[in-house]
Amino acid sequence: IDFVLVYEDESKHASEKKGSQRRREFFEGSLMNLGVELEAAQSVMDEKLVYVKVHVPFEVLCTYAEVLHIKLPIQPNDLAQQSSTYNCFTRHFYPSEDVIAKEPDFFTAPFRKDQLKCFYVKDREQFFTPAVRSRMAYYILSRAPYDVKGSMKKFGISKLLDGGVYKAAYPLHDSRFNVKSKEPGCPNERFLLYNEWAHPKSFYKMQPLDLIRKYFGEKIGIYFAWLGFYTVMLTLAAAVGLGCFIYGYTTRESSTWSKEVCDPQIGGEIIMCPQCDQICPYWRLNTTCESSKEKEKVPHTACGKCMRVSCGISTVLFWVLLIIASVVGVIVYRLAMFITFSAKLRSDLKYSKELEPFKEYVTPQMATSITSSIISFIIIMILNNVYEKVAIWITDFELPRTKTEYENSLTLKMFLFQFVNYYSSCFYIAFFKGKVVGYPGQPVYWFGAFRNEECDPGGCLTELTTQLSIIMTGKAVWNNIQEVLLPWVKNLIFRHCTQVGSEKVIPRWEQDYQLQPIGKLGLFYEYLEMVIQFGFVTLFVASFPLAPLLALFNNLCEIRVDAWKFTTQSRRVVPEKAQDIGAWQPILQGVAILAVATNAAIIAFTSDMIPRLVYYWAFSVRPYSDGSEHTMTGFINSSLSIFYIDHFNNESRPTVDTPYWFNNITTCR
Repeated sequence: IDFVLVYEDESKHASEKKGSQRRREFFEGSLMNLGVELEAAQSVMDEKLVYVKVHVPFEVLCTYAEVLHIKLPIQPNDLAQQSSTYNCFTRHFYPSEDVIAKEPDFFTAPFRKDQLKCFYVKDREQFFTPAVRSRMAYYILSRAPYDVKGSMKKFGISKLLDGGVYKAAYPLHDSRFNVKSKEPGCPNERFLLYNEWAHPKSFYKMQPLDLIRKYFGEKIGIYFAWLGFYTVMLTLAAAVGLGCFIYGYTTRESSTWSKEVCDPQIGGEIIMCPQCDQICPYWRLNTTCESSKEKEKVPHTACGKCMRVSCGISTVLFWVLLIIASVVGVIVYRLAMFITFSAKLRSDLKYSKELEPFKEYVTPQMATSITSSIISFIIIMILNNVYEKVAIWITDFELPRTKTEYENSLTLKMFLFQFVNYYSSCFYIAFFKGKVVGYPGQPVYWFGAFRNEECDPGGCLTELTTQLSIIMTGKAVWNNIQEVLLPWVKNLIFRHCTQVGSEKVIPRWEQDYQLQPIGKLGLFYEYLEMVIQFGFVTLFVASFPLAPLLALFNNLCEIRVDAWKFTTQSRRVVPEKAQDIGAWQPILQGVAILAVATNAAIIAFTSDMIPRLVYYWAFSVRPYSDGSEHTMTGFINSSLSIFYIDHFNNESRPTVDTPYWFNNITTCR
């Protein structure tokens, strides 16, 4: 059985239109005219359902193998394979060859029907693998007509599925995933893939890529090969990032800097100017002691097509502007809530015994940062879900000529949108926040009402790290809920609603119908998820060196989760031909190039790495100071300017009660 079609019997529904039956009969007649054999079977579980089993005979397969230029074996490869030290090491992590036999290697050539005798045909039934047979069956189904009106033909199983003529169309799994089939000749490849690839016990094993390609096709095989390679690269990046993180916490310069902030005799004696007008009080620098310790040291027709594409570009630009508007909305929220937190948070913590232990950790800056990051994440996920439907509609409206053009167009739209959606708030924190704030007595205002926000004394990198952590973690949790929990719950409910007596034997085609269908876009969302993650790992790694480590843990789970989903929860994927990862490759290259610029800018303009180095090597010794050894002692004092309090104007002068320790001080920093 190369393919299965499922439909509801109209005789069971009097209200069903007869047009569907007419189109279905025309379609099935077209298939039989092409030499395809069909056999209908009534459902065991639901009497309204009918399953049409599709079989493509050997002669028809030969015809379409030549049309599709499918490469098939001509003779075994007799060239000896060279072993390497790497192979000697990694072979211990591959599944045992006693369990998954090594695929025989052949010389191949594009098939020609008139040269059949030149090909390696030991068994006509085994010459074409099940994946290749399913691919050719789907090719036939996609081109068989189902209606003719005058000179215009309507064809393709996709439109019949969209129109409800058929409820499903899918190739069959070869066995159950958790029980080995006892049928003679059954390869049990699904069972092997689950046990040696998708099962949690195999988390340390290398992926059986040859078997994955053989069972699911080249496109999925390439995806998992790329995902495995990307995960290996993350291992190296995680090691470097972890080293930078540890080094930033243990270096003498960093520890000296944080000690000065936390020291009651240094940071406790430095009086800082109010951070908002009137209602914000003066404050001591050591109140930000905990956040300062997060500091890290890190180096169709021309006219018609033009109209459709222009409409698509305009729609994309509108949604990009909508994202920017949402970012501005979050910024206004931050400005307003910072004033609120500054006025009330300290007093609430002071008079609440339950919250007293958190007094040192919960600052107005930290509270504003965390709440705004959570709001940003919620907005991101809502806009993603809405724009996804808009992007598909725009791409359908453009009428791309081929499936490759369709995927490339949709890829560009979705990535552009998600790039702005996910990264805009991070770019704002990294490069714009705290850069234009004015000075005490004459601050800069947004919309004439909201005073522009400043960075925490610990630096904007602390807030950027918070933003990245919340978005990365939230995105990973949400994606796993969508990929794991929802399909499992749907399958569980479907099985519960359609359960039958134990005496009935449920055939393979009905068991597979209970599984979740693979969407039209296939691996699109898997690639998109990984490319967005790649952006988080590379674009802002200078501020968050642990991002590769988090991504590594996520990907180790992602490989097994995707494997579990494909082998246990989803119908078998229609195999597709592929040579590479397509439009995602130039996108990854573009992100990598941009990452060099963003990290250089973060180090140069956002972090205080360069000022600290200049102070350590130049200003901490003579002639600029009395010391003879290079040190970070005194850096805090040298980095803060002095403001005379009597220079405040009436709009900015604090009106709240001054703290008990103020003691008529005349300057603030």
